[in-house]
Amino acid sequence: MKIFRYCFFRFALLIFGLISFSGICISQTIIVALGDSLTEGFGVSKEEAFPYLLEKELLSKGHAVKIINAGVSGSTSASAASRLKWYIRSQPDIIILALGGNDGLRGLSVAHMKKNLSRAIELAQAEKIQVLLSGMQIPLNYGKEYTDSFRDVFHQLAELYKLPMIPFLLKDVGGVPSLNQPDGIHPNPEGHQIIAGTVLKYLAPLLPEIK
Repeated sequence: MKIFRYCFFRFALLIFGLISFSGICISQTIIVALGDSLTEGFGVSKEEAFPYLLEKELLSKGHAVKIINAGVSGSTSASAASRLKWYIRSQPDIIILALGGNDGLRGLSVAHMKKNLSRAIELAQAEKIQVLLSGMQIPLNYGKEYTDSFRDVFHQLAELYKLPMIPFLLKDVGGVPSLNQPDGIHPNPEGHQIIAGTVLKYLAPLLPEIK
């Protein structure tokens, strides 16, 4: 029995060595999509939400990635730093920071949103995690001044922290009835497909080259 265990152990080491040597053992890029209902995929299945579609597309292109859907419906920028602390345990390489939409829809303080997002960004950078910032825009419900200042916060943060940025997560989707659910806010499966393509454009350059 001892001889069998010894032989099995030596065989396992040999196989592991061959796999590592041949390059089959590839390090995986861990990406956390930290967002709200748009990220979670409110009203659609897990497989229809853009983080899943994005991972599927990247894998098909040969990228070794794992995307963690960390979207929580109803969340605001106030939860950004505390939630990020939890997901740091998964040792992510990249964070897609897609929070703030609910702040805007509720007319919350733009200054507070900026501080909240800043804390999360600084926390990620302290841990050497690349941040891909997702910009958001809102309707004119609270007036042009609020709408403009809300939109500009994301550009200011990207410039301040030298971050790559998705100018508008809902580009070509927001305000298009055929790409949204009846509430006019949450994308339908077709809308999520477009979002995945938008995010891919800005995420791909941050990934290791395919060998």
